[in-house]
Amino acid sequence: MAEDKLQKYQPLIKELKSQLGEPNFDKIFDQMTKDISKPDRFLLKMEMSRLSQPIARFIDLRGQVAGEVKPYEYEGKQHFMDDLAIEVFEREIERHGKYTLAVYEEVMQTENNYRVMQKKAQDNESLTDDIVAEQPDHAKLIRFASYESRIEERMNYSIKISVELGKGHAINGTTSDISLSGAKIKIPAKERVRPAQLVSVRLIGLEQEFELGLKEGIQYEVVAVEPLSKEQQHVRLKRTFVENSNAFDEFLDSFIHGNKRRYKVNLDNTMDAIVCKGYEQYYQPRVSSLFVFISQTDKHLLPTIALTNENNAFINYYFEDEKKFSCLYQVLSQARLNAMLSLPSAVKEATLYCFTHIKDGKIYHYSAFDFELAKQAQIRNLFVAYGAQKNSWRTFKIQLMPSHPEDAFIPLSLPANAGKNIEKLNKPPTPRVQSYINNVKYLALITDISSKQQKDAYLALSFNKAIVNQLKIFGRGKALNPPKLEVVSLEYVNLRSHKRYLYKTAVTIHTENQAQISGHTLDLSVMGLQVQLAQPSTMTKGDIIHLDLPDLQKITKQYTLSHLRYEVVAVSKTKTTINLKVSKLTDLPQVASEFFKLLIDSNKDKLQPCKESPRIPGLSTALRNMVTKSVCQFPFYLHKETSHYKIGAVGVGLYPTPIHRLLMYYHNAKPEQLNIKPLFPSGFIESTLTETIRKHSRKSKPLKYTLFVSFNNNEQELTKALKSHCIEQGESLESLELFLKRAVTKHILFVFHLHVSKTGRPDTDYLANELRYVSHYALHKAKELEEGLWQVTGVCDLIDVTDEQLRTLNLDNKLITAMRLRKQAWLKSLLS
Repeated sequence: MAEDKLQKYQPLIKELKSQLGEPNFDKIFDQMTKDISKPDRFLLKMEMSRLSQPIARFIDLRGQVAGEVKPYEYEGKQHFMDDLAIEVFEREIERHGKYTLAVYEEVMQTENNYRVMQKKAQDNESLTDDIVAEQPDHAKLIRFASYESRIEERMNYSIKISVELGKGHAINGTTSDISLSGAKIKIPAKERVRPAQLVSVRLIGLEQEFELGLKEGIQYEVVAVEPLSKEQQHVRLKRTFVENSNAFDEFLDSFIHGNKRRYKVNLDNTMDAIVCKGYEQYYQPRVSSLFVFISQTDKHLLPTIALTNENNAFINYYFEDEKKFSCLYQVLSQARLNAMLSLPSAVKEATLYCFTHIKDGKIYHYSAFDFELAKQAQIRNLFVAYGAQKNSWRTFKIQLMPSHPEDAFIPLSLPANAGKNIEKLNKPPTPRVQSYINNVKYLALITDISSKQQKDAYLALSFNKAIVNQLKIFGRGKALNPPKLEVVSLEYVNLRSHKRYLYKTAVTIHTENQAQISGHTLDLSVMGLQVQLAQPSTMTKGDIIHLDLPDLQKITKQYTLSHLRYEVVAVSKTKTTINLKVSKLTDLPQVASEFFKLLIDSNKDKLQPCKESPRIPGLSTALRNMVTKSVCQFPFYLHKETSHYKIGAVGVGLYPTPIHRLLMYYHNAKPEQLNIKPLFPSGFIESTLTETIRKHSRKSKPLKYTLFVSFNNNEQELTKALKSHCIEQGESLESLELFLKRAVTKHILFVFHLHVSKTGRPDTDYLANELRYVSHYALHKAKELEEGLWQVTGVCDLIDVTDEQLRTLNLDNKLITAMRLRKQAWLKSLLS
């Protein structure tokens, strides 16, 4: 009954609680309760007495709040609270003068307390049963290469400090975390602090227990100031070490090392790095753009290295001749690169048109840039119309940006004192690797943006056959000693279904066209073999052969190891090494697979796993880091929900694209999130793309779509400003003619090629050191991070092809020019 009555007076109790601790509280109480009956006044008085009781109750919010919980010491007792709870605790202590039950209850009622949030959600649900407001999907924003390496471990540790901001101006504050060379402190928001300012800090909390020998305090330089609330701010500091006190340095280092289990090491930087690196390692193996590094020697620019993966290797092959020499040094010539470098934007962009001509068994490449053809309309029509007739016709988007050899080294995000091997692992590229990248000046991205619609548009153009010989100026001759292009394969997680093991045993192969061929295995797996033949063979990829294993047959009676059916999947240039995979006629188990599974499972401790060694160890990693530091595309990631896919994360690199800037302009949620769902037609991701990608495997070629986006920059809401259509590449644009004309006439048109690849498992080897470090201090957090990366099921790339698309649309050039000017002006306004 008493509880029911108190519930009735909750608003009044709240007001009275705010006055507890005031010297004249009794008078305030009498005045505020004068209209209440004596029994009820008595109950309220008893409640106030209860709340005013001093307590020694331990506060432990670990697992109970959304904030980062850390140790906090008050009057010799250690509590565990997050920043918000500490702020409330200190405010209430100041109000009540001591730690009372009222203080405790306020701390337990913060807005980020899971119990409080759950109750609010239940209350809101009951109030809005009939009104369901759909919230827009916000994806996590991943800033590529945004992580940093820490010199040493930081420890979450809250103690009282005194900060001298100027002569005679000292204030009280607390530490949030501390390391040997820096600290993050919390001080009142009213205090004016600026970066580069020198301050003196006394560690009052430590001075009470230890003799530090620094009566004047420790000098720090302000690195950054971060608002925390209306009352408080965080200030990040780094030490100047002017004290030159080895004794104090040794004490602090020993104190942190000895207490990091007790007070928790700050893992924020490492966890951010794991998330960021995790998404990076998904993206680069699935990019459809070829990475070409341009080196400069004596002011001469030359393509020297290409970084390939399974999605972009075809572009490298396209530019090779019959002798496998690359002609990129001619395509990306000094004159053409100089012309691109003269363009005004940070990322220089141009369109490259190509076709090949074969004569006397030799391949001749013809290529022209859009800025070259723009000078002569007749020659342009001749080149694209004639070239489009060829099966070899291709259109590429070329993007050129600076690249720096120092970007090749991205150290681990772990502090150097985190373990014995960290310093060994944190080594820059070897001298041999440096010799390949020292002269790199630029990075070029080459993306195939060819399409059936574009080719049909160019085939419809007429040209004068009598002047075809004029195209010779765009042909590339044959050099006797062409410069070599170093082709490097991107190293990433081995996604083979089954591990391969080194093993040599005799084989006999039977083919339809040849007598039996003898040889021996080089390696084996449950599903395949690599075989060295005694002499060259005429076998080709796709052939079905039958194989005997005479020596292995001697050790088993359970299996018949003759006439085993295999398919040839690769043949070496010398025709003496072949790769085989088990060929199944039915879904029934295959004898070879069953036997090799038993053999491997029974001898794993004896078999040696295959390790594919790169030709130049460390070069792939160095190039990968350089690419990571210069991302200029629009990657995003699909996460698997229960029944469909959703956009879970969006990547942004050093060079945000125009569509990044557009979306950020309309963004009003958390800075680490971005809403890109309005870019796509309703249901496209959840339905159309989900159904299509389910039918694909990681080995499938990327799915390709064309996305048309009409942007009305007069609208204030993103969902109203964007209208879009998405079609599979190769589909007709006939149904979109009115939409495109209206977009060009009244609004702003963006056209993108959308490439979608299914992912495999995350490359946890790439993240192993950071994951191991986090799991050492917080196993549950390491598991959460790894589980989050397993959610990624698709990697997508949006490639802007607006300029090339506009060239093929049957629209008035004046309308297109006017739209381009509107677009340039609006995008420029975002930068001002």
